[in-house]
Amino acid sequence: MAKINSDLNKRRAGVLLHITSLPGKDQQGDLGEEAFRFIDFLHRAHITVWQTLPLGMPHGDGSPYQCLSANAGNPSLISVDNLLKKGWLSADDYQEREGSIGDGVTSKRSLLGKAFINFLKIANNTDRHAFTVFCEEQHKWLEDFSLFLALKKEFNQQGWVEWPEAFKQRDSQTIREARRRLVHEIDFYKFEQFVFFQQWQVLKLYAHQNGVLLLGDIPIFVAYDSADVWAARKNFKLNDLGEMTVVAGVPPDYFSATGQRWGNPHYDWEYLQSTGFKWWVERMRVQQQLFDIVRIDHFRGLEAAWEIPADEDTAINGSWVEAPGKALLEAVYAYTDQLKLIAEDLGIITKSVEELRDYFHLPGMKILQFAFDGSADNPYLPYHYIENCVAYTGTHDNNTTLGWFNELNDDEKHRVYEFLGFTSLSMPSALVREALASIANLAIIPMQDILELGSEHRMNTPGTITGNWQWRFDWNQLSDDKITHFAHWVELYGRAD
Repeated sequence: MAKINSDLNKRRAGVLLHITSLPGKDQQGDLGEEAFRFIDFLHRAHITVWQTLPLGMPHGDGSPYQCLSANAGNPSLISVDNLLKKGWLSADDYQEREGSIGDGVTSKRSLLGKAFINFLKIANNTDRHAFTVFCEEQHKWLEDFSLFLALKKEFNQQGWVEWPEAFKQRDSQTIREARRRLVHEIDFYKFEQFVFFQQWQVLKLYAHQNGVLLLGDIPIFVAYDSADVWAARKNFKLNDLGEMTVVAGVPPDYFSATGQRWGNPHYDWEYLQSTGFKWWVERMRVQQQLFDIVRIDHFRGLEAAWEIPADEDTAINGSWVEAPGKALLEAVYAYTDQLKLIAEDLGIITKSVEELRDYFHLPGMKILQFAFDGSADNPYLPYHYIENCVAYTGTHDNNTTLGWFNELNDDEKHRVYEFLGFTSLSMPSALVREALASIANLAIIPMQDILELGSEHRMNTPGTITGNWQWRFDWNQLSDDKITHFAHWVELYGRAD
């Protein structure tokens, strides 16, 4: 059983902001100077936890919850400015970049290609050795991932299930020949990951120097079109052709008469358990390198998950299938008892899920926006909180608190303010203060709520496929008064260092 970790056993304040939401001159935020400036802001405001969304390489819809690998970082988050400082890009390369900002990811990938060529030519022995060590340490996932991307490029970015049969089925001779033929492309994708992990570790060190812990997020399921499924399909419920037999989702409920059909492959838990859960242990090893704390998205799926026959168009005709969550987490903690986890235990949670969470002393999540349905038994009302939980005003899937409040009718607004004691504070400040004042050891506030922004600034709207994951803030929105005011509240409610 896991030990109660001291980092989560004291009062702290955190902020939820994904890397892509940082300011900057590119189409999305990255690991450059703005990320370090954000840590400076956190330090000034006495905030000691920075929560991001998953850092993986997304598909075309940009969702960080559907990625090409469970372990690889997103190369689009790499700071090319830092590559210039390293000498792996020239001033001419930099000027070319300045003229092609509108090309987005494509222009960055082109610059990374130039940086790789320059790395091969001019890198010093220290950097070459660091690259070699990185590839050796990450080989369990890096080899297949790099080959997977090289083959996707060769096959015009088609999903692996559409590849020629020998590649789809990983014929051993075909794969050996592909590794030889595509060695330069493969090494480039390894280089991208090397740079990403290197830049992230520098940022992590700076965060620690400023008293800030990094909190990451892992989706419980992986995308079907991913290196993980292609390279190790025995871990998943697939037929001999590599096709999914069942897919993940959630059953019908009050909010959806047909449920949600996510379409991710399910784990073959019997096979995984026979291996000692080595795929999961490796995944958590990588996450521990990146983060101080990790949130497991859809934690209830480690106790039981909704399996939908793959030929069903909706989630109606699914069934709950148990998962060996206790054995899995014991295997993970056997690797390290220092791993700090948070359980995303939102939605309809059974007693068995609560028992699994509590057996490992994992803090669950409490969302204030869910609290005001008029029921005194609502588990999201602050008087039901315990110390070992994480209080939020809202998450990345919620509206901003101001947007949420503005959409309530007059009676609902009255109910919220009645509970809050008819405070003179306006929204979102009233709910932010309630989260910080709660008994929860950790209170995390989305950046939009600190900035007092409305619905047009929300990060994601579940059930929609366009317009998500694009929000960014601007430093002009963060006045000195806002920083001073928030820092005062963090101190007032005993959450400062």
